[in-house]
Amino acid sequence: MTAVSENPVLTGSAAARPERSSLTPWLLLAPLAAYLLIFFLVPLAQVAMMSVTEPTTGLGNYEKVLTSPLYRKVFLNTFSTALLVTVCCLLVGYPLAYLMVHTTRRRAMMILLLITMSFWTSFLVRTYAWMVLLGRNGPLSWVFLQLGWDEPPQMLFTRFASTLAMVHILAPYMIMNIYSVMQKIDPSLVRSAESMGARGRSLFRHIYLPLSAPGIANGSVLVFVICLGFYVTPVLLGSPREQMAAGLIGRQIEEFLAFGPGSAMAMVLLVVTLVILAIYHRRFGLDKLYG
Repeated sequence: MTAVSENPVLTGSAAARPERSSLTPWLLLAPLAAYLLIFFLVPLAQVAMMSVTEPTTGLGNYEKVLTSPLYRKVFLNTFSTALLVTVCCLLVGYPLAYLMVHTTRRRAMMILLLITMSFWTSFLVRTYAWMVLLGRNGPLSWVFLQLGWDEPPQMLFTRFASTLAMVHILAPYMIMNIYSVMQKIDPSLVRSAESMGARGRSLFRHIYLPLSAPGIANGSVLVFVICLGFYVTPVLLGSPREQMAAGLIGRQIEEFLAFGPGSAMAMVLLVVTLVILAIYHRRFGLDKLYG
């Protein structure tokens, strides 16, 4: 009788324990969900609302953004600059990641330390550092003068300056993604290809490059998407005649109080970014974006 009377109690407690444990992840996620709702989703909803209500209700802001030559030029400049920065980061990052994988562990850790040190300095500080380096009285202008140039070339406030600074800022993202994938390549696959006669360019093109392609895709998408929304660096270093979308959005809202067109531009840029991420997710999965 005692055993029979205790069974329901034990069964009830055993059933309640899994139920409580199943709720634990949701309770842990509740603060993060509340933070995102208050500080991200609500402001984003307000931006979307302003894009169709300021200054008048309707889709006039989107029509203006999508048909005006000015906005088309800004978007074209934004995407072309993002693509150029991505390609430059790839050209810099792939050989460096390859060197890190194939050098000694001590050298690899030293290179990795130098790369990660850039994350300890803010974008603004690094941008001002480039302003000093590329300025009229900077060290690069002095080098040109020493080489015999009567008048050093204009480097500051040009597309070259903003692109160079963005490559410097975003290259670590590319390097880390490619390096994390290269580390996982099985050396036996390369040795097997060499035993079958693959050498040099053929070995790299048919074996190593396809195996490291996920790292290239991860780094390229990450750099491209981040570059689309860059604001500080292009505004401080770039040419006013070659504005990027984020700079024009900030200028419209801060200087002209044009909340409607600025919000419409922001929403168009957000939609393009989401489309890029959706295509990437369909092919690779967003869980692999950070290696």
